[in-house]
Amino acid sequence: MGKSLAKKKGLKRLKTQKTTIAVEHRIKKSFNDMPEMTKAAKQPRKKAFDDKAADDSLLTSGHSLKELSNSGNQEEDAFREPSVFNDLLKALGSGSKKLATLYKKRQREQEGRSDSEEEEIATFESTSLSEEEDVGTGSVSESSLGDAEEDDLGEHGPADMLEQTEEDENGDEDRTSDASDFQDLENNSQTVFDEPEGTSSFHRHLGHILTNEEVDELMKKKWKFKWELPAISMPMSRWAGTGEQVSMETNNDQNFGLMQKLYNHWLDIYKTSGFHDFDSSRQRFFFSLCSSYRDILHCNKKPFYLKGNEEDSSIMDAYIMHAINHVYRTRDLVIKNDAKLAKHQEGNKEEVLHGGTFLDQGFTRPKVLFILPLGSIALRVVKRLIQLTPISNKANVEHMDRFSEEFGTGDAEDEDEQKHGSSKSQKPTKPADFQILFGGNNNDHFMLGIKFTKRSIKLYSDFYSSDIIVASPLGLITKIGEADVEKEKDVDYLSSIEVVIIDHTDVIAMQNWSHVNTLIEQLNRMPSKQHGTDMMRIRQWYLDGYARFYRQTIILGSFLNPEMNALFNRLCVNYEGKVKLVTEYKSVLPKILLEVRQVYERFDAPSIADVDDARLGYFCKKVFPKIKDSIEGGIMLFISSYFEFVRIRNFLKSQNASFCLLGEYTKQNDISRARVWFFEGKRKIMLYTERAHFYHRYKIRGVQNLFIYSLPERKEFYPEIINMLDGSKDMMCNVLFSHFDLIRLERIVGTSAAKRMLTSDKNIFVFT
Repeated sequence: MGKSLAKKKGLKRLKTQKTTIAVEHRIKKSFNDMPEMTKAAKQPRKKAFDDKAADDSLLTSGHSLKELSNSGNQEEDAFREPSVFNDLLKALGSGSKKLATLYKKRQREQEGRSDSEEEEIATFESTSLSEEEDVGTGSVSESSLGDAEEDDLGEHGPADMLEQTEEDENGDEDRTSDASDFQDLENNSQTVFDEPEGTSSFHRHLGHILTNEEVDELMKKKWKFKWELPAISMPMSRWAGTGEQVSMETNNDQNFGLMQKLYNHWLDIYKTSGFHDFDSSRQRFFFSLCSSYRDILHCNKKPFYLKGNEEDSSIMDAYIMHAINHVYRTRDLVIKNDAKLAKHQEGNKEEVLHGGTFLDQGFTRPKVLFILPLGSIALRVVKRLIQLTPISNKANVEHMDRFSEEFGTGDAEDEDEQKHGSSKSQKPTKPADFQILFGGNNNDHFMLGIKFTKRSIKLYSDFYSSDIIVASPLGLITKIGEADVEKEKDVDYLSSIEVVIIDHTDVIAMQNWSHVNTLIEQLNRMPSKQHGTDMMRIRQWYLDGYARFYRQTIILGSFLNPEMNALFNRLCVNYEGKVKLVTEYKSVLPKILLEVRQVYERFDAPSIADVDDARLGYFCKKVFPKIKDSIEGGIMLFISSYFEFVRIRNFLKSQNASFCLLGEYTKQNDISRARVWFFEGKRKIMLYTERAHFYHRYKIRGVQNLFIYSLPERKEFYPEIINMLDGSKDMMCNVLFSHFDLIRLERIVGTSAAKRMLTSDKNIFVFT
């Protein structure tokens, strides 16, 4: 018995040493092959680990890493100073006893301890032999995509623990699904395994190995759009892209990159909806763009709340199918490799892993991130995602009632009253698009994890066990802020996101676009903990710190602004390239119901950094003197941004002007008072912001003169604001613009007119 146990101990030490050497070799190789720029970027993280070493409980010898590296010759000293492997192993050791043991063993080896002291490790291993054997035979890693239950959920709050308890009710099914899933997949002729991996865009994209030269080129962030394609059903738009041109030809042999069961299910739904020509449809083409794994900017999408339900739904179906396809292919690849590894003898499994054939995982499980502005839109997307999931994979949708209650309207009584009560005869006071957009759940602070198992979809799954995360910018920013303040919390579930879909950016722009920039910068960072990762199966480019070059970002909205352009150009660095929609616009001036004389005044600005100061200076010197000398009141100043609103407010205060405020942060009582004062002439000037109009759609009474300090981003607002002059004696509007307002200007006066206005020698232009 003693000899047998001793053999087991010896074998375990041998296996541990093999694992240590193999992982160390991979990480050292990735660091040595790294470009100098990337190495330099990693130094602050390395220093952070060094500073933490003195207080870390893993340093059981009582010596710092610096002291441990003083032994041996000069070459060994240079090699033993805290390496990337040491840093990563030490950090991940806090979440895994096995990796902590490997770290202690490595320290003793670096100190030159004797074999007798090494027996301490063997003694430790013998006390936890059963636990180690469990880990050795089936690691708790991203192979949990085969639906094994996760062990890292205890790091989260009470709500997450409750969710974990609820998930445990179906734990037996999950724990046995790895083997059964693969058996079903082997026996099913319609699986991804029948398709050669080289033919799938998923495998080609993730399997490509970037060279140092390619990384250096991507870091320059210089993009050349070389080709163009016509946009289906959009005669004034065209697709422009970098790299090789996307083909518009259909390819039924490979189901457009979809797994067979997903393709069949989507085709059935498409035909059931009354459509027939799927191959040439808008959604089929947009899915092909998505499956090319390029970054996509589509900011001329007619939203569902502006009578664009068919267009919006077709785009939504395409990106949802792309997300499901990505999750399913990831899961099937892991299950396939799990089954292959299970066939190898325990003795040579480590050697097989060392070959690099089974690199199929990231640091954490979540692979797809949906960023949506409102709870009602999240409800729409998640419900459609469930519908587009094959029936065999959604026999049970867990926590659907809770989801419908939290993301639905919850106003059943109000709806019933509208059907049968007195409100039926009342005419709506808000436009139809406002009622559709804000008629549902307006919550802008949410996060939701979605997990796919063999026969069910689990809503409200823990983020680390989820495949898809659905979140609002504010909800995700809150989690990031909590992780910065509280050390026990983290957002490592964002470290391995491979597909990001930001939909309805036109609504997000009316919230706080800076949140989007912050959370995109947070993606694909090195994790702070292990979270059950099998280190031997992490893709090499994750260890190299290149994950952001493989991440696909899809940006969708109804209009484009400079902030969206900057994010697309600066933070979207996918090595596959970029595709964006280029559009020429028609004028919205014909939608103005009144005969209003619109005078556009162009001011000069030396650069985009100086445009705000130049606009304020022009207003103070050219526009305000006219307002000040005017006896008549009823002057409305329409301002697009809150920043400009504050500057004008401060200027008017300094001039002791008679004015009132109606901004997005103005209290309701103050708004009501300001509207009455303005209508009765007690206040001469009213400041009105675009975001206030977006969230309230007020119809301001008493407007006699209108000055548009900055053009609205939403072109549909321009006719609404101009039509507020109804009842005015002068019927005149003044508009300020510069060369840097081209994007907004062309949406209102049309692309051709906007270009003429910016290149003309004249500075004054009149439309009637």
